[in-house]
Amino acid sequence: MSLARHAGRIVLGTFMVGAGVLHLTTQRQEFQAQVPDWFPLDDDLTVVASGVVEIGLGAAFVALPRHRRTVGALLAAFFVAIFPGNIAQYVEGTDAFGLDTDRARLIRLFFQPVLVLWALWGGGVWPRERRDDD
Repeated sequence: MSLARHAGRIVLGTFMVGAGVLHLTTQRQEFQAQVPDWFPLDDDLTVVASGVVEIGLGAAFVALPRHRRTVGALLAAFFVAIFPGNIAQYVEGTDAFGLDTDRARLIRLFFQPVLVLWALWGGGVWPRERRDDD
């Protein structure tokens, strides 16, 4: 694995652990505001569950380099799964995390595909890296 991919994996994993901790602590209400009205689960349950998932995936991305492809793919899938919530925040005009204009919420939407690609790249899924043991 290249040094750049290794660093990218560590940075993204650390970012995810931090975001997950914020879901469970100081930013819990901000995250609750982002849960779309149409989502069938309780807002707090959704925030807590997604925070736990973020901590688990982030920690695994950092601590389990042998499983980086699997974890990178799961992390990318997680980013895809939460994207409808980001779209809902834009469509519904929900203010959270300083995203208090349609323009700011729209710009945010373009960062989600970057996170998906970052997870796939950091995990060596795309473009596919040659395994050390291949």
